[in-house]
Amino acid sequence: MPSGFHDGSRSFQDHFDTRALADRIDTLLVHAEVDEGSKAFIEARDMFFLATADADGRPTCSHKGGEPGFVRVLDPRTIAFPNYDGNGMYLSVGNVSTNPHVGLLFIDLEQGHRLRLEGEASIDLDDPLLPEWPEAQLVVRVHVRSVYPNCPRYIHRYELKRRSRFVPQAGAPTPVPEWKRSDWAYDALAADDPARDPGDREVLGR
Repeated sequence: MPSGFHDGSRSFQDHFDTRALADRIDTLLVHAEVDEGSKAFIEARDMFFLATADADGRPTCSHKGGEPGFVRVLDPRTIAFPNYDGNGMYLSVGNVSTNPHVGLLFIDLEQGHRLRLEGEASIDLDDPLLPEWPEAQLVVRVHVRSVYPNCPRYIHRYELKRRSRFVPQAGAPTPVPEWKRSDWAYDALAADDPARDPGDREVLGR
């Protein structure tokens, strides 16, 4: 596969004398498909970071969380993940709709491993996979351009205290975030937002 290096990358590689190392990593470790080891790592994660940019190249980075396996490797060149209810700004998926290039960073904070994946994303509001994630609003598919491990030496080690109670679960009412019940937010909620009338749903701060 072609190198992802450009003049900016090369200038720093040359300044710090790492061009040979960069080329070795690019040749040996960067792949255009998700292999079985990377598939297992991705599908075991309960979170990742998603980098996107708008049509003018202005970036944003978002945390995406769910139950382990919420990111699925559909085939060696395609992954998919759901978009759940958030703050209503739709920065990441809005960016994808105008600029499909994305970067994903998967991290195991307990063992200290990480994996980067880059590609082009697409969104289908009627994706046939949509019903497989409870309360998902849409599905994002990413056509893989490159996937490769990343140096783990600066990963701090954390232990899981608990997973988010807001991740939708089949057959169980999802709690309502307390902030949506605040005076500043309540009257601006979407008409069908459960926070307008929580009923039996819990209202949680976090």
